[in-house]
Amino acid sequence: MRVHGRTSIHEFLGDMIVYRNLAPMDHRLPPLADIRSEVRLAQGVTPRKTELAYARIIVHLLRQARVLDAPGTCIERLVYVGDTRLNDGTAFTNICCIGGWHGRAFIAAESDDPAYIEVSKQGQERIYLTNRWAALAGFDRSCREEGFPLDARAAVIIDLDKTALGARGRNDHVIDEARVEAVRHTVGDLLGGDFDAAGFQVAYDCLNQPEFHPFTTDNQDYLAYICLVLGSGLYTLETMVAEIRAGRLASFAQFLAEVDSRAAGFGPALCDIHRDVYTLVLRGDPTPLKVFRHNEYLATLERMGCVDDQAPLPEFLKREILITEEVRSVALEWRRRGALLFGLSDKPDEASIPTDDLATRGYRPIHQVETHAVGG
Repeated sequence: MRVHGRTSIHEFLGDMIVYRNLAPMDHRLPPLADIRSEVRLAQGVTPRKTELAYARIIVHLLRQARVLDAPGTCIERLVYVGDTRLNDGTAFTNICCIGGWHGRAFIAAESDDPAYIEVSKQGQERIYLTNRWAALAGFDRSCREEGFPLDARAAVIIDLDKTALGARGRNDHVIDEARVEAVRHTVGDLLGGDFDAAGFQVAYDCLNQPEFHPFTTDNQDYLAYICLVLGSGLYTLETMVAEIRAGRLASFAQFLAEVDSRAAGFGPALCDIHRDVYTLVLRGDPTPLKVFRHNEYLATLERMGCVDDQAPLPEFLKREILITEEVRSVALEWRRRGALLFGLSDKPDEASIPTDDLATRGYRPIHQVETHAVGG
């Protein structure tokens, strides 16, 4: 591996990207509010990546995007590049099904184990699983050899988080570090002098484990809020863990209601935050702790393009959120051949796009920020 200079996701995807709220960054595409009836989506609902409703929205946007630069050309094939078998694999299968398209998916997570490529078939679709991002060039060759051209009749979906940025198994830990720092910063600021950094880390590490995902729904806003409540002293970690394991605390919604009944014990600042979270959760907003997500945006930015150009490779991998060169190079080639490229991110918009105030000061969405590209 080597450093390939500075660039951005925008170089190969432009603004053809949606973050979690499914609002296209390219404003030539319709916002979700304008297409709800066409994709049979109820008001106030924003589906997640593995849901069929999500696939209906993405298929609609891909078809609209193809019309913009290749009118009269129909999409017939789909390629999906991601990093998780469950989430990305499910999204890929759903999108192929809704679109009526033949598909190929490349899903990688780098490891030190001997290199492997495993191909699974589901009808006309094939999913390539590998532990080497460098295998993406071979995947491209296989598509051509199998009569699956990536031309103007092909759409390519590229996952952003831990695929195009911070490749899983190679550089993804820096993305995680930015998120944890944002949680710590948020909780620390709100608790002020009462903040116990060591106690926070113990609580975060404990409740971030798969055992507690049914309770937290693996939602980092919920986890940050829980750590805030624990830091306030309203609950102890030991009591909470015991109640979750005993089944008495069965859901985050139940926990939030219990906190609400005892919120008089909070100071003014925590009362305001609790009220905001409580209200947004009732409205169905999956990212109710907005201040945390704004902090995550800033913490992510701090880790992009931050390493000196002349630094040794391990320094880049350790400290900077990097563009995956293997993804970048093949994406540029696919675009040259006429394929439609489109980026998906499950990261909340609030953690990916600057506030209006920051935007006026020159801050940009994550996909437009330059950082180094590293890969084979």
